[in-house]
Amino acid sequence: MTLKINLEFQTAVYLICPSKRARWLKQAPTLRLLTFLMIEHLTQNFLKIKLLRPLLSRLLVVAIALLTLLTTSCSPSTARTAEQRTFLDLSLDFLGEYQLAKPMMFEETPVGGLSALSYDRERDRFLALSDDRSNLAPARFYTLALNINRDSAGEISIESVTVEDVTILKDENGKSYPPGTIDPEGIALSGKGGVFISTEGVPSRGIEPVIQEFDRQTGQPLQRLRIPDRFLPNNNTQEEQLPRGVQENLGFEALTLEPVTLAAASGDPFRLFTATESALIQDSLPPDSDDVPRIRLLHYLISDIAPPLLVAEHLYPLAPAPKGTIDYGLSELVALDTEGHFLSLERSYGLLGLSAQIYQLTLGGATDTSNIASLKGDISRLDPVKKKLLLDLSTLGIYVDNLEGMTLGSRLPDGSRSLVLVSDDNFNEAQVTQFLLFRLNKGLGYNGGS
Repeated sequence: MTLKINLEFQTAVYLICPSKRARWLKQAPTLRLLTFLMIEHLTQNFLKIKLLRPLLSRLLVVAIALLTLLTTSCSPSTARTAEQRTFLDLSLDFLGEYQLAKPMMFEETPVGGLSALSYDRERDRFLALSDDRSNLAPARFYTLALNINRDSAGEISIESVTVEDVTILKDENGKSYPPGTIDPEGIALSGKGGVFISTEGVPSRGIEPVIQEFDRQTGQPLQRLRIPDRFLPNNNTQEEQLPRGVQENLGFEALTLEPVTLAAASGDPFRLFTATESALIQDSLPPDSDDVPRIRLLHYLISDIAPPLLVAEHLYPLAPAPKGTIDYGLSELVALDTEGHFLSLERSYGLLGLSAQIYQLTLGGATDTSNIASLKGDISRLDPVKKKLLLDLSTLGIYVDNLEGMTLGSRLPDGSRSLVLVSDDNFNEAQVTQFLLFRLNKGLGYNGGS
C-alpha cells in the first residue's frame, strides 16, 4: 500500500500543473519530503487497520491541495513564463572601480588600449589585450593580478591592479607584427596553454580579420580559424562583385569560449563564439533606416582531431542607439555555461559622452544565418538571438569610460562570482583605464560557471 500511495501521490503532483513541475521540484523539496514521510509513517503504523484507508486518502488530497497552493494557478502570464524559461535568473551588484595610474610603462611598452579581458582561474590572473596596432610597441597582451579584498566594514573592492608580464604576439614568420598590420580586439584563454585572439583587420589596406590561437608564453602562432568569405573583402581580380566583408574598424571584437574549456585541458572538443562589432558591408542598412544594425555571431567547434568547424551563425540585433550617438557597437561576449547563455557588452559614444549596457543572451531557437547572403532585406521570418537588458551602466552614477572588455572573474570573499569590465583609453591622456567590479547574483539554474 505504501508504494501504491507514493505512486498515486507523484502522479497527482504531475497532474496538478505540467507547466509548474520543474519549479515545484526546486521550490518545494522540503514539503514534498515531509508529505512523503507523513504518508509513509501513517501507512507503516496503520497498514493493518483498513478503517484508516479513507483517512489516508483524505491526507493525500490535503497534500495535493497544499502543493496546488504552492504552484498557484496553471494559467500564469504566458510572457512571464516564457521569459523565465528563456533567461537565467541573474542580477549585478556594482562593487567599485579602480583606475590605473597614467602614464604606465612595463618592459618598455605603454600599458593602455586594453580592449579585452580573459580570466585564468588556475593561476588567478587576468589576461588583458592591448589594441595597439604595433604602432607604439609590438602587438601584445598583459598578465595582470587583481587584488580583491573585503574591508573592515564588509565592503568588497579592487585594492590594486599589478602588471606582472607582457607577451608579444608573433606573425607567421615568428616575428612581432610590423606597425599597422594587426588590430587585436578580443582575447579568450583556452585550457591548453593557448590564447585565442580576434582581430578586426584593416580592409582599407587589404588586411583580413583573423581569429588565431597563440602560445600564451611565447606569443608564437598556433592554429587559425577559417573565416567565411562573407566576412572578407572582395577579391579584386574578379569583376562586378558587390561590396562585402567587415567594415573599417568594425570587425571581430567580441570573443569567448565556453566555460568548461577553462577548467581543464582534457583534449575534448570545445566551442568558441565571436561576433563583429557591427554589421557587415552587405548587411548594412541605409543611414536613414530606423532598424538597428544586424550583426552576425559565429559559433565554432574546436577539437584535436579535426580542423576548427563553423557550426552555426546567428543574427544579433544591436539595441537602438542612445540619443546623440556618433558610433556604437557590440564590444564583448561572455559565455556563462554550455547551454547557450551569454552576457554581452554594448557601448556607445556621442554628444552626451560614453555609455554602456550589459545584456543577457540566449541562442536557443535562433535561426542559422550561414546561408543568407545579405541581411539587408526582410528578416521577419528569422529568429534572432534573444536579448534581455541586465544593467544600464548609466544608472551607476559614476563616470564610465570606453568600456570594451568583460570577463567572469574570481570568486569574491563572500563566495559569489565576480564580473570584471575594463575600458580602452585609446592611449588618450583625457581618458582612463578603468576596471569595474560587479557581483554576479545567480538564481536557480545557474552555478556561476566553472
